Amino acid sequence: MRVVPAIDIIKGKLVRLSEGDYGSVSSYGLSPLDAAKMFEDGGLTSLHLVDLDGAAGRGSNLDVLERIASETRLEVDFGGGIRTEEDCRRAFDAGASAVNVGSIAVKNPESVLIWNEKFNNRIILSADARDGRIAVSGWMEDTDISVIPFIQRFLENGIRRAAVTDIARDGMLSGPSLGLYKTILDALPDLCLIASGGISSLSDLVSLSRIGVKAAIVGKAFYEGRMTIAEMKEAECLQDA
Repeated sequence: MRVVPAIDIIKGKLVRLSEGDYGSVSSYGLSPLDAAKMFEDGGLTSLHLVDLDGAAGRGSNLDVLERIASETRLEVDFGGGIRTEEDCRRAFDAGASAVNVGSIAVKNPESVLIWNEKFNNRIILSADARDGRIAVSGWMEDTDISVIPFIQRFLENGIRRAAVTDIARDGMLSGPSLGLYKTILDALPDLCLIASGGISSLSDLVSLSRIGVKAAIVGKAFYEGRMTIAEMKEAECLQDA
């Protein structure tokens, strides 16, 4: 299982939200590039970079992606505000290894499948769930779409990776939604599931790996001092052993 540290950005600054609430922003006095270099120096190889301004439709932080991609060797998956094929292209041109799509996958799934073909399977589906149903527009808009059928449609059409976030746990350090992830993997065993939200300890990472999760995104646990980069790397090594 890969452990993927997260960097969320508003106006070029590293922040964290709680339950996706833009009114509950925490800042840490650490630049996105400095954080990325810390993760790289600690032996991690991947990064989850989220443009919260882009997700809310009020700007772009592609310049942050470009700096991180040019000054580190991290494989960066980028999300937030990806709404068109040109948005995908700009993100890839700025150095993204993959892009995350969420809202547009609900509103225009056919286009997302076309993009995945055009960009050689470098699309990751973002399935952000509140009470088992998909939320969009930076988690500010709920839908009636259940998470498993939503993921299944894309899996059957070639998108194998899905980052699944239980919004109620995101940024709360209350433990990952193991029940939700197990239910999804039981229904969709071929899915490469990326877990996000609530992860607060090394034991959480081990528990996720045991149920078949392929990657786990760690954010607030690191920034709040609940988990070290060494522990993230240890979780990867334990599973490689």
